[in-house]
Amino acid sequence: MNKTVKIILGIFVLILLVVVLKYFKDSNAKEVVDYKTELPFYSSLDTKTVATGKLNPEEEIELKPQISGIVDQIFVEEGDLVRKGDLIAKIRVVPNEQALGSAKSRINSARLSFENAQTLFDRNKLLFEKGVISKQDFENSELSLNQSKESYAQAQDDYKIIKQGSLSGGSSANTTIIAQIPGTILEIPVREGDQVIQSNNFNAGTTIATIADMSKMIFEGKVDESEVGKLEEGKDIKVILGAIAEKEFPAVLTFVAPKGVEENGAVQFTIKADVAIEAHTKIRAGYSANAEIEIESKDSVLVIKEALLQFNRITEKPFVELRQEDGTFSKKNVTTGLSDGINIEITDGVEEGDQIKVWNKASEENNDEDDEDDE
Repeated sequence: MNKTVKIILGIFVLILLVVVLKYFKDSNAKEVVDYKTELPFYSSLDTKTVATGKLNPEEEIELKPQISGIVDQIFVEEGDLVRKGDLIAKIRVVPNEQALGSAKSRINSARLSFENAQTLFDRNKLLFEKGVISKQDFENSELSLNQSKESYAQAQDDYKIIKQGSLSGGSSANTTIIAQIPGTILEIPVREGDQVIQSNNFNAGTTIATIADMSKMIFEGKVDESEVGKLEEGKDIKVILGAIAEKEFPAVLTFVAPKGVEENGAVQFTIKADVAIEAHTKIRAGYSANAEIEIESKDSVLVIKEALLQFNRITEKPFVELRQEDGTFSKKNVTTGLSDGINIEITDGVEEGDQIKVWNKASEENNDEDDEDDE
């Protein structure tokens, strides 16, 4: 019996010894967590906002006909360079039958009035020569004759305009569409044979062609209401075109809209900028563009990486952890300034040479625990 107890006791002691040795071995095998640190440094900070928009010609006009009809001929193509006064298209007039009939009727009425006035004038002239009527009566009949003659001529002119679109078929006729400015033909939305409507006070009319001066381009974009208050007209900005290998062009901010427009729940303000384009660079109207606008900048300020900041869960105030002489870390509240999204200015709480803990380093142990939780 004593022998059996001794054997059991020996086995228990042996197992206990193995457990103790394994415990000390595992404890000594654990890696001591050694946090990395980074130092504050002096740098320049620039805060920017980006406005998305398009590059459009500063001067762009639409050519519209002054009379309704059919497009008879188009003399240019999209992309052609034209000078002021160049012939763009010609309109063939298709007269309205009702208007044409009314014009004929006005001619007949005016002709009858003119013939009657001529008869009265001839009669009064004979009477005046015989001294039967006064000079004033004779002059009144002469005035009536001249007025009826003018009305008759006007009625004939109206008929010609309705029938052929103009009194003469010259280059100044309403049936010809000419370039009003020098530039490039951007668009011709009609074809030969299409019917067009004249431009007047009640109708915008059909656009025959769009012409723009491509040597003067402007950027038109929109910025959020949170940034518009920091913009100033006359400020130098950069316009980047993705269509030309992210090429940058200098520009000057010329317009900031005084009124915003709500889009998708956010208020947007329109901005415009004159863009300097090199003569050898081929630009097309409507290119998508981004404008980089510098909001604020500071030179040679003490900064740290923004990722080093921690925030108190209750007060939400920022702090960092500084390494002490004994290797431990202590919290230190800081006051921040300008940030560019990567580096942030520290105005109080950190000095040059302080070692700041890189607190967001993920350990292998935490990664393992996360993997187990996922399973």
